[in-house]
Amino acid sequence: MADAVPPKIRIMKGAEPDLSAATYQIYDESHTIGNALRWMLMKNPKVEFCGYSVPHPSENTIQVRIQMYDNLSSLEALIAALSNLDDLCLTIGEAYDKSLQEDKYTRWEEKS
Repeated sequence: MADAVPPKIRIMKGAEPDLSAATYQIYDESHTIGNALRWMLMKNPKVEFCGYSVPHPSENTIQVRIQMYDNLSSLEALIAALSNLDDLCLTIGEAYDKSLQEDKYTRWEEKS
């Protein structure tokens, strides 16, 4: 029998009933996404506080705490931030590919 795969994101105990303040555990991620996600969330003026932590180096999870102004949903803010981060990564990737094709670089050919 195969091991059950944990959900990618889960809401941890202690969240407000309206999710205006909650901590989310994100499975199989590290500081790389944690810091970028925190940055994207803090760009949202409706987010009062956002921080993340890596509970233990041997655990393959991060925890993201989000607190909202005006009892707004932290889950909606998290989903929007993930979408915005995805869009940003796509834009950077497209600009990089375009630069590789159009800009002039000194290129060295490997000799066999």
